[in-house]
Amino acid sequence: MSTLLDGRVVIVTGAGRGIGREHALAFAAAGAKVVVNDIGAGLDGSATGESPAEQVVAEIKAAGGEAVVNGDDVADWAGAENLVRTAIDTFGGLDVLVNNAGFLRDKMLVGMSEQEWDSVIRVHLKGHFATLRHAAAYWRAESKAGRPRQARVINTSSGAGLLGSIGQGNYAAAKAGIALLTIQAASEMASYGVTVNAIAPSARTRMTEAVFADTMAKPEGDAFDAMDPANISPLVVWLGSEESGDVTGRVFEVEGGMVAVADGWQRSAQRDKGARWDPAELGPVVREILGEAPKPSPVYGAR
Repeated sequence: MSTLLDGRVVIVTGAGRGIGREHALAFAAAGAKVVVNDIGAGLDGSATGESPAEQVVAEIKAAGGEAVVNGDDVADWAGAENLVRTAIDTFGGLDVLVNNAGFLRDKMLVGMSEQEWDSVIRVHLKGHFATLRHAAAYWRAESKAGRPRQARVINTSSGAGLLGSIGQGNYAAAKAGIALLTIQAASEMASYGVTVNAIAPSARTRMTEAVFADTMAKPEGDAFDAMDPANISPLVVWLGSEESGDVTGRVFEVEGGMVAVADGWQRSAQRDKGARWDPAELGPVVREILGEAPKPSPVYGAR
């Protein structure tokens, strides 16, 4: 077992299956005490009656680690507060928050219902904010009391949030919001000793298999399985360590053995007239600066 996270207390949301499960196991293997959060929802967020978090906790304990189950809804304000309180009451504090929980309700925008939009935005975007807000309040109080913690937040965006994804407008918008929330929180929480980063992972999960089945198949034999969700967790574990204290406000793409920094919005080609433009003169100007600017990557699924 590694000692990189020895003694640190970690919350992982949506940790009953897929990438979240691998995060929880990896943190425990690195010496962390883990709060395994999962409500046992189906792919569309509906209740299933299952308790996958209990299975993950049992696996961690069988390997000699420490973990506890939490079944709170991360997008419920009181539930998110209780999740943070579970870590503090059970293990004496909180050092790392990994926001991972989410589900899909895919539909083209023209056919999407208000409920399909609201439910996905709620779980992904509000679910990230609510847990972050209550964790931040704890870390601020600890800092003001002279007990600053080397705290870490790792959020989960997506390639859909960076580039867009046909038929996933609600999910893409939520994940784009998470990327910017990461940058915002990193700036606001720095004075309390908190770093905030995000990942945009690509791996085989219940969600991705439903959308990208043709590229998510497990290879035969001993070939490297680039889509194994366990490939995502090493970076998340490192970002949760004290060693990563000089890295904040960044979004990383992770797939297989690849780690890349995703650049956010920034000013590119420009023209400044020094006075108000006339609409009639802007056509050539806009085409000039677009010609000089980098070409955007295509939206996933675009033809």
